[in-house]
Amino acid sequence: MCYFILLPLLILTLVYKLLFSKTQRFNLPPGPPSRPILGHLHLMKPPVHRLLQRFSDKYGPIFSLRYGSSRVVVITSPSLVQESFTGTNDVVLSSRPLQLTAKYVGYNHTTVGTAPYGDHWRNLRRICSLEILSSNRLTSFLYIRKDEIRRMLTRLSRDSHGSRFTRVALEPLLSDLTFNNIVRMVTGKRYYGDDVDNKEEAEVFKKLVHDISMYSSANNWRDYLPVLKLFGNKFEKEVMAAGKSMDEFLQRLLDDCRRDKDGNTMVTHLLSLQQQEPDYYSDVTIKGLMMAMMLAGTETSAITLEWAMTNLLKHPQVLEKARLEIDEKIGEDRLIDEPDLAELSYLHNVVSETFRLFPVAPLLVPRTPTKDIKIGGYDVPRDTIVLVNAWAIHRDPELWDDPEGFIPERFNSGGGSENYANKLMPFGNGRRICPGAGLGQRIVTLALGSLIQCFDWENVKGEEIDMTESTGLGMHKMDPLRAMCRPRPIMAKLLI
Repeated sequence: MCYFILLPLLILTLVYKLLFSKTQRFNLPPGPPSRPILGHLHLMKPPVHRLLQRFSDKYGPIFSLRYGSSRVVVITSPSLVQESFTGTNDVVLSSRPLQLTAKYVGYNHTTVGTAPYGDHWRNLRRICSLEILSSNRLTSFLYIRKDEIRRMLTRLSRDSHGSRFTRVALEPLLSDLTFNNIVRMVTGKRYYGDDVDNKEEAEVFKKLVHDISMYSSANNWRDYLPVLKLFGNKFEKEVMAAGKSMDEFLQRLLDDCRRDKDGNTMVTHLLSLQQQEPDYYSDVTIKGLMMAMMLAGTETSAITLEWAMTNLLKHPQVLEKARLEIDEKIGEDRLIDEPDLAELSYLHNVVSETFRLFPVAPLLVPRTPTKDIKIGGYDVPRDTIVLVNAWAIHRDPELWDDPEGFIPERFNSGGGSENYANKLMPFGNGRRICPGAGLGQRIVTLALGSLIQCFDWENVKGEEIDMTESTGLGMHKMDPLRAMCRPRPIMAKLLI
């Protein structure tokens, strides 16, 4: 027993000393003192993005940590972000660290979000950009976005009581809206609402999305301390089980779409490409693309909408200004439509300000360099995990006036979030920026504008809005939003 306990500790000590001796060759960024074996893992208490901001205040805009046996470099400066994700550095930094979730859920690191930089990833990115997320294809799915928003508004109106304010829970409505929107685009199925039959299957899918999000957290000890396998591998088994369940779920959807060849969905389009290039458009490749769309595009939009409504309720003057803009530009005789969004600059500003203060991914998806590089004058050795604390950059007082305030007017002169590439990065940065950014912007802006146009909103009297954020990959609102709403006259016309 002593042998089996002491031998792993001896090996770990030798590995630690070997790593420490190698660091002497590099001019690494500064960082807090670390513990043997654990490094800084014991410090990683949620919310991690706030902890890393405090480290940045002490050690500077670039600092280093150790997660077990892995080196980590954290960046909290827009100039360093630009240096990292432009030119040669962007190519070198376009791979992902190897993690258990990407292995067991991401088809052994072969999906568009988990694949290392190379020919396979470039092909997947091309498929996303040209085949399933092009502007023309997103426009062809506008009828789905409009239909799901109309269903949400009708459901909300039905639950209210005429001209009186009614208390409603917004999180389930927003979640159903965004899940249905993505799943219908990908497979043609509606999973959520009163008029669906497969509610049990829908809840299985929603739970899988939540579990995978939790497993994908950037500081899971099991990814950085292989020695834990000697004491049982419960976590790895859980991730394997989640991956198996997700694969079975996706395979059922794929088989359904294969039988319904005439459907206008992303999967039926990919299946037509499979007939032309069966070796490349394999079932695994298609399932990987399905999963990337459904994982990245469901919870994220719902979370952003909930934060946006939360901030509008906390700042009624902003809500009133957004409503006046919609009433003046669109009127009260018809529902806002996607082509109208180009005229609603203040609504776009509200969305941009929500992205700034409450990015769904406060830490951008980790990168890892394929060879030694320099950032900010410091060495970043190959295989280092590079994290960008977008949340800290979005609240940096040197970059933003009144950084903690919700002030959509700050974007008046900039034309929206697209002109703040290195200061505002809700969808990532560089060549691995989220390919679904355009879709996310469309559904969030259209849904938010519809909620403002069709209902009056107030806080629940006697309740303080809790702004605490959750842990996990996506920055949820810890306490789901409740509000008082009352249909505006346009809802009567919409229902007719």
